[in-house]
Amino acid sequence: MLQCIFLLSDSGEVMLEKQLTGHRVDRSICAWFWDQSLSQGDSFKSLPVIASPTHYLFQIVRDGITFLACSQVEMPPLMAIEFLCRVADVLSDYLGGVNEDLIKDNFIIVYELLDEMIDNGFPLTTEPSILREMIAPPNLVSKMLSVVTGNASNVSDTLPSGAGSCVPWRPTDPKYSSNEVYVDLVEEMDAIVNRDGELVKCEIYGEVQMNSQLTGFPDLTLSFANPSILEDMRFHPCVRFRPWESHQVLSFVPPDGEFKLMSYRVKKLKNTPVYVKPQITSDSGTCRVSVLVGIRSDPGKAIESITLSFQLPHCVSSADLSSNHGTVTILSNKTCTWTIGRIPKDKTPCLSGTLALETGLERLHVFPTFKLGFKIMGIALSGLRIEKLDLQTLPPRLYKGFRAQTRAGEFDVRL
Repeated sequence: MLQCIFLLSDSGEVMLEKQLTGHRVDRSICAWFWDQSLSQGDSFKSLPVIASPTHYLFQIVRDGITFLACSQVEMPPLMAIEFLCRVADVLSDYLGGVNEDLIKDNFIIVYELLDEMIDNGFPLTTEPSILREMIAPPNLVSKMLSVVTGNASNVSDTLPSGAGSCVPWRPTDPKYSSNEVYVDLVEEMDAIVNRDGELVKCEIYGEVQMNSQLTGFPDLTLSFANPSILEDMRFHPCVRFRPWESHQVLSFVPPDGEFKLMSYRVKKLKNTPVYVKPQITSDSGTCRVSVLVGIRSDPGKAIESITLSFQLPHCVSSADLSSNHGTVTILSNKTCTWTIGRIPKDKTPCLSGTLALETGLERLHVFPTFKLGFKIMGIALSGLRIEKLDLQTLPPRLYKGFRAQTRAGEFDVRL
């Protein structure tokens, strides 16, 4: 049972406090949490569960905002973490993002959402489509009406039609002139390449995202050609677990509209589509930089939006970098970004130049980490393939669409 939720800014300020039970949690727990975070650094911020002297703390971080939940009793930690993730996703969906200004400008809606999402410390309604029927998303018209009428509430007077059914994530009887369902495989490749060019880690985090526009009460099944490669699966509450456990088939009654059906990981991949070969040498207060970027293995689709970024060390006083393809920008905070786009067929993109060190330094002792970005439309690099999507109930005529894309996640090349 959760007792309180705090939203903290990246400076440690308590932006929002929501007490969930009759037992009030004092704000001093936030001061203890922030003191520990400052003293222990990133290692503390990466801990999802923390045992303080008085409470169990659960935290996630989204775009610099820390979602912190407190409990004085033992509870399943994954339930608390999953609920905080749902809160962050719903706020991002409602507000168009999660940052300090958006939360402060819409704190009434944030409180109203938390009132509906959790009851006396236990998660209640977390489905975005149902929440939208209960609480209208903020817009210019609603803000003007609240100023004129003095009524700032966005809560509907009636319960959603699906709130009392056995499938609370779906309205009772939605109707569409044409029945359509779209499935997207969206994957991110996380990789670490060491100084010798060896692949230390390479794995895929993927999501099956759907957009369902179906009349009535449809029952769908989705099967994959190679489900054995999937690990660490997480399912939407609409998925029946027993068919997946026995036959690796997703059987579900979908929510209405867009939703995330499942997420997964595919680990221990052996190759990446793009290579990065950096080389930095330093002598007599000057560093020479040369970075090559090219295609390691052709995925069969065009690799687009290739970028390479790195943070110049603090001891670098000035930089003179250029490339034979794309554009190079260096910001005031010493972040260098090389925008490549697509790799041309007639030459290998190369970034080269010199870095001037501060006075008194002969050699560079701190080397940057290069972060690669790319996007490939029309393919899932994990190798996951959708075999079929079947509709078990009416309506009989159904249009189905499938897409896939892969982009770079945390792709680091280290020196």
